[in-house]
Amino acid sequence: MISLIQTLAVAEYLNFRHAANFLGVSASSVSARIKTLEEDLGILLFERHARGVRLTEAGRHFVDGVSTGIDHLEHAVKTAGAFAQGDLGLLRVGVYALTFGSFLDELLTRFRKEHPQVAIEITEGTARDIIVQLRADQLDIAFVAGAPDLPDCHSRRIWCEPLIAVLPADHPLTEQDSVTWDDLTGESFLVRHGGTGPQAYDHIVLRLAGRWQAAPSILRCDVERCTLLQMIAQGFGVSIAGQATALAEIPGVAFRHFHDEPEPVPFSAVWSPYNQSATLRNLLDLAGVIGRSLPRA
Repeated sequence: MISLIQTLAVAEYLNFRHAANFLGVSASSVSARIKTLEEDLGILLFERHARGVRLTEAGRHFVDGVSTGIDHLEHAVKTAGAFAQGDLGLLRVGVYALTFGSFLDELLTRFRKEHPQVAIEITEGTARDIIVQLRADQLDIAFVAGAPDLPDCHSRRIWCEPLIAVLPADHPLTEQDSVTWDDLTGESFLVRHGGTGPQAYDHIVLRLAGRWQAAPSILRCDVERCTLLQMIAQGFGVSIAGQATALAEIPGVAFRHFHDEPEPVPFSAVWSPYNQSATLRNLLDLAGVIGRSLPRA
């Protein structure tokens, strides 16, 4: 490698002494290395004359090839370093939803600014669906509602949100600053099949167990979140959600906090213990920084 670098220097200066001064070595050592290289290759690279040297035709082709090779090598080294630092690559993220202004929105926005050469693929689905994809190595990380205890995955609680009731804007309960679960007894609930719908369903059943006089009215809808909110605006029913849902301003929909909900809803990151990706590590580190900056609910 040293011989190749010295050959490039001599090809640039066309003078052993000038090339040696540039490299910080003696002219004799440069001359000796290039002579040895020419003998090993069986090719005359330079024609010597009194005032310096000039490249032979074979030498010119050799130098062009070496220059290209070194450029490729430098690029390979820089690229490998970027991958090792997590500044280059692909990050596959599973989410339950992505709302403008939410924690996940801020996290992914900041990550893209800090690591602009990392491509991000986002998959939306239920906690079950994105965990299945994570286990199949189709995702690098999943963000889910709750604090799952999965023996084959790492998980970390990142942030939490107060639970809110989602009501039609003309619902009588909107006259109150907050609601209780007793207030919602007898209401028709709407939940999605996707996103956090299954967890919302389980939470409603848990909180209203024993309060309903008849069978609980919970309609599972195979719709996107915006459509569900629009259905609520039209009076089809009510629902529950994390506070970030209130950031999606939908005409005809009102949000109220629960007065008797014992604790906020935790949200966690889940990833495979076998995933050693530097991009994943950087995202987790940033999620922790942003999560710690949030006010305690």
